[in-house]
Amino acid sequence: MIDIQDVELEGRYVILRPPTSDDLEGLCDAANDGEIWKNPFSIFPSISEMSVYLQNLIHHDNTILPFVIIEKKSMRLVGTTRFLNIDLKNRRVEIGHTWIAESFRRTVINTESKFLMLQYAFEKLHCIAVEIRADVLNKVSRKAIERLGAKQDGILRNHKIMKDGRIRNTVSYSIINEEWPDVRENLFAKLNIFKDKPTHLIFYLALLPFII
Repeated sequence: MIDIQDVELEGRYVILRPPTSDDLEGLCDAANDGEIWKNPFSIFPSISEMSVYLQNLIHHDNTILPFVIIEKKSMRLVGTTRFLNIDLKNRRVEIGHTWIAESFRRTVINTESKFLMLQYAFEKLHCIAVEIRADVLNKVSRKAIERLGAKQDGILRNHKIMKDGRIRNTVSYSIINEEWPDVRENLFAKLNIFKDKPTHLIFYLALLPFII
């Protein structure tokens, strides 16, 4: 059975830590950077909804484990992500509800965040599977998930009603524990590209198609 507790995960470029009541301004600033609530593929909070959103993150139950994403160089809060749909008995989790300030998208931030979460899920929680979902219409996210090494399990039809009334179909992917060593090496290779590189080169490399 999974033992869910608040935890901080730290990498070379990012820190994933539990949200606190002091994070409201940082979350609002990050959300404003790209107006994440306008994303057509997910339901993310607007600025007016952020206070309630944050309180829900802080006072979560054991079905989710939320993090705020901190960019280490600036110590700036740049987004949030979480484990959700946690199945304690069957040692399964989903990674999702991830949003990142526009200025930090397509950089090392998302790559290392996913690595830290997958590493924690498989090596600390001893999960047998990690699920990742995406809107069927979100081709960018689907390609990024597939580049991780995740396999498509199926499509959840009429899964969600979006803010604009569109009925969303959701693609479900997963990585199972037997696949984790290969996925880990794949992510190591991606992260090593960024190691000891100047900032402008890090940004350039992040735009290459094989970086998620």
